[in-house]
Amino acid sequence: MKTKPLLLFFFIFFLLDSWSIIESDLASDRAALEALRKAVGGRSLLWNLSSSPCTWAGVNCEKDRVVHLRLPGMGLSGRLPIALGNLTQLQTLSLRFNALSGPIPADIGNLGPLRNLYLQGNLFSGEIPGFLFNLQNLVRLNLAHNNFSGEISPDFNKLTRLRTLYLEQNQLNGSIPELNLPSLDQFNVSFNKLSGSIPDKLSSKPPSAFLGNSLCGKPLTTCNGTSNGDDDDKLSGGAIAGIAIGCAIGFLLILLILIFLCRKRTKSGAAKDTEVPKHGEVEISSEKAVATSGNASSTGFAAGGGSGGVAVAVAKGEGKSSGAKNLVFFGYTPRGFDLEDLLRASAEVLGKGTFGTTYKATLEMGIVVAVKRLKDVTVTEKEFREKIGSVGNINHENLVPLRAYYYNKDEKLLVYDYMPMGSLSALLHGNRGAGRTPLNWETRSGIALGAARGIAHLHSQGFTNSHGNIKSSNILLTTSFEARVSDFGLAHLAGPTPTPNRVDGYRAPEVTDARKVSPKADVYSFGILLLELLTGKAPTHSHLNEEGVDLPRWVQSVVKDEWTTEVFDLELLRYQNVEEDMVQLLQLAINCTAQYPDNRPSMAEVRNQIEEICHSSSQAQDTHQDIEDDKSSQQTYSIDSGAPPSS
Repeated sequence: MKTKPLLLFFFIFFLLDSWSIIESDLASDRAALEALRKAVGGRSLLWNLSSSPCTWAGVNCEKDRVVHLRLPGMGLSGRLPIALGNLTQLQTLSLRFNALSGPIPADIGNLGPLRNLYLQGNLFSGEIPGFLFNLQNLVRLNLAHNNFSGEISPDFNKLTRLRTLYLEQNQLNGSIPELNLPSLDQFNVSFNKLSGSIPDKLSSKPPSAFLGNSLCGKPLTTCNGTSNGDDDDKLSGGAIAGIAIGCAIGFLLILLILIFLCRKRTKSGAAKDTEVPKHGEVEISSEKAVATSGNASSTGFAAGGGSGGVAVAVAKGEGKSSGAKNLVFFGYTPRGFDLEDLLRASAEVLGKGTFGTTYKATLEMGIVVAVKRLKDVTVTEKEFREKIGSVGNINHENLVPLRAYYYNKDEKLLVYDYMPMGSLSALLHGNRGAGRTPLNWETRSGIALGAARGIAHLHSQGFTNSHGNIKSSNILLTTSFEARVSDFGLAHLAGPTPTPNRVDGYRAPEVTDARKVSPKADVYSFGILLLELLTGKAPTHSHLNEEGVDLPRWVQSVVKDEWTTEVFDLELLRYQNVEEDMVQLLQLAINCTAQYPDNRPSMAEVRNQIEEICHSSSQAQDTHQDIEDDKSSQQTYSIDSGAPPSS
């Protein structure tokens, strides 16, 4: 009989001991999360420290241990602390789209169960750390859009379960190693500094996975510059002889023309040298006005008649024109080119907007920039330099940076980064036929958030820094569909334009002069932009015009009749799990387009609300992705080893 109390004693002792271990482990998780909160801050990490960590936003637990930590787009900044390694049961770590910097802390290499690591869209730097290759359970690794440098290590082959590897938009150099990862189905190293040939095992990936590097081989061009099996395409001896004869004849013709021009110049040179250029004219030397064919205009970018499209023929002031003779760069922008290089660049028209025409200029050394040729500039030179100087000093990750400008009495040019994916307007409305890739909710909400952050930053710089021309054609996109706001600060340079944006449907009802747009008027225009994202309809959509209503009134009429789902673009209706978030964003857009400015929220409030909506959506999507990863992992183990995956 004495054995029963003894057994009961040991049973109770075992339960208490187990409970203390669980409490100890959760306490360790709590300490790690509190260290993270203290190090990186963030507006949304308003955790109630008196409650269980399992109730905190972004934290998910199983069996009283933290297994998922998802804090995307939370405005976190600074360096990660050496504390996350204490989250020993963590399976998913998502810190994407913040402003975290510095190296990845080494203790993350201790997270053995980690399956998903999402760090894209931050400012992490240094080489990709070797301790990541200890994470044998990694299924998805996304380090894109950071500042990682160095070479891609062949030790990635240690991550045998890896299915996703995204490294695009970094500073990686060297060659791509041979990667023997049978499960790898998503891969991207575009827009780095890589060189050499693409390994055979990666040749089946799409070309977009390798763009923006100096790579060759399938799926890009072959490394010898020819197509496969090109023996039949080699030039015959007769063809080579014909080319040589043609070159010789061409050389003789050029020589004769030069002799003729020199003799003509000798006869009339003295008289021309004494002539003074007429007022308002700017001389362009023939070697600087580069046009593909036809007559180059002396007023700037000239349309050529050849297949080369439009070529740069920017006037460089050589007479009494005021202004600098070269480009004026901002901040720490690399001086990789000058006006002479810009004059020789080939270019093509990207679009004609309210403030001028924008060109894509490809310089001889391979640099690609966007150049806007301003029109109707009415301010003085001093005002221009002051105003454009303030624009050039504004820096934010969601604004298209102004890199340089050129001022001349007859020419005003602005040089920006080139955005290869074009504008939101083209993405939404450019191709609505068969073959179009649907624009999903995550992409649309991410674009809305990026644009809101950029505009809110402009407003935070002072009352005079309203944008004044917000519309979908001024929201440009990176290769990963991140929003960059363009054309800010230009409304204050031009003369009165009372009607353009009114016709486009973006201008607030109280605005009569584009030079005097308040931040609340910007909010109205941004509300129209949100409605455009949600409905798929442009403000000038013919269906709306036929009914004699604008986009906000059409949306409100549909919502009033409780046909809310009829408002949304058909491409969004497939995402049933985020319908509540879509409705919240729709209501925010309606609030932004209130008739009276005082009834509209501030841009900072708009940004905060979209951050909360995106955070909610990201959690739902990450949970869905985890389920898919679990299914994939179980299938992998059942095939490879017949054993279930470890937790």
